[in-house]
Amino acid sequence: MQALLQGDVDYGRSALRTYINATIGFERLSKAIDRPQKSLMRMFGPGGNPTAENLMAVISALQEKTGVRLEIRAVADAA
Repeated sequence: MQALLQGDVDYGRSALRTYINATIGFERLSKAIDRPQKSLMRMFGPGGNPTAENLMAVISALQEKTGVRLEIRAVADAA
């Protein structure tokens, strides 16, 4: 998530794909958010471009199914 927030979309998408594979897998994710498995795999593959709606649905499902909760905090730069 940090990579996505910092604009490194390719790495963030790849890391999220790896996390999905290591936890619930694309088949279970597909059922959880009612999206085709192949479509999800394309979204998080090279050149994929998930919409904000799909990305939020995936994050929500991953939090629910894995028990891992994301927390966002504002941090000032130490410039």
